[in-house]
Amino acid sequence: MTLALIIIAVVVLALATTVTLRRRRRARVPLAAPPRAAMPEILVEEPEERPRLDDVDAPGLATRLGSSRGVFDRVRALGAGDVSDEQLDVVEEVLLRSDVGVATTTALLADLRASGAPHGVASAVKAALRAALGDADRGLRDVADEGRVPVWLFVGVNGVGKTTTIGKLAQREIAAGKNVILAAGDTFRAAAADQLTLWAERTGADIVRAAEGADPGSVVHDALGRAAAKGHDLVMADTAGRRVTSTNLLDELAKIRRVADREPGQVVETLLVLDATTGQNALSQAQEFLAAADVTGIVLTKLDGTARGGIVVAIQRELGIPVKLVGVGEGVDDLIVFDPDAFVDALVEA
Repeated sequence: MTLALIIIAVVVLALATTVTLRRRRRARVPLAAPPRAAMPEILVEEPEERPRLDDVDAPGLATRLGSSRGVFDRVRALGAGDVSDEQLDVVEEVLLRSDVGVATTTALLADLRASGAPHGVASAVKAALRAALGDADRGLRDVADEGRVPVWLFVGVNGVGKTTTIGKLAQREIAAGKNVILAAGDTFRAAAADQLTLWAERTGADIVRAAEGADPGSVVHDALGRAAAKGHDLVMADTAGRRVTSTNLLDELAKIRRVADREPGQVVETLLVLDATTGQNALSQAQEFLAAADVTGIVLTKLDGTARGGIVVAIQRELGIPVKLVGVGEGVDDLIVFDPDAFVDALVEA
């Protein structure tokens, strides 16, 4: 009996406690939210325009050719008047280090001995380098005979930047309003066609490619047929660049050129791509390609990354083929038309 009363008492006490807590919760007054600060009517009177990357001034040519320009520092320090043997030694060393070449260096030293340097040694060297570069036409021909499609053929050994050069030029020509098709004729190098396909996707160019190891001439032939059928304005054809000393490769290049030059195509430019950082080796490579490919112009890449900028002069003077384009950076717009005056100024001008 006593146990039952205790249990009843506990239950009654629990119920009473619950009722009391509920009443307290209902009676609790909600706290008011703190007042917010008033918003200003105008947050920014004149919002500033977000800065754009393309507003930044690109470095000048002298800056881009800093390594080559640095070689000529000693020439710029020489004075005017009669030229001493010590000064001639300095000029000779600088020209040879910059890969101007023995023939050009010898001719320039002979002129300095005979005429002196009334306006300064640097001025005399600058005039000689400019004269060696000549006044050849450095434009790219993009017009073929009526009813035919113009073809730009690109040749050069592997690793010189040939495929990248094609991609950059494709972007430039498409931006100018041309309808461009790429021919992935380097079927011997692994992933060469894949690399060119990426450039086609990036630039909006059309492309014809084949399986690795396929006949390069057939790729160019198919690209010409597609260009004629679809009304393309320009065909850019990549070619193999493996083993420049291989007779088979040079024969293959000659064959590709014959295919590209048949109707409906017409080769209007054959551009030999060379790596400026290889110096005199670039000149040797050029001599190997001339007969096989009938080169019309030189593209010299990586000119910003070498102290051998004088190779431009050696190529022009010894081969008689104009340097038409130079690469002075990795950006798409860093493949520029070669300007002899600006180039010589960048190297020698104080």
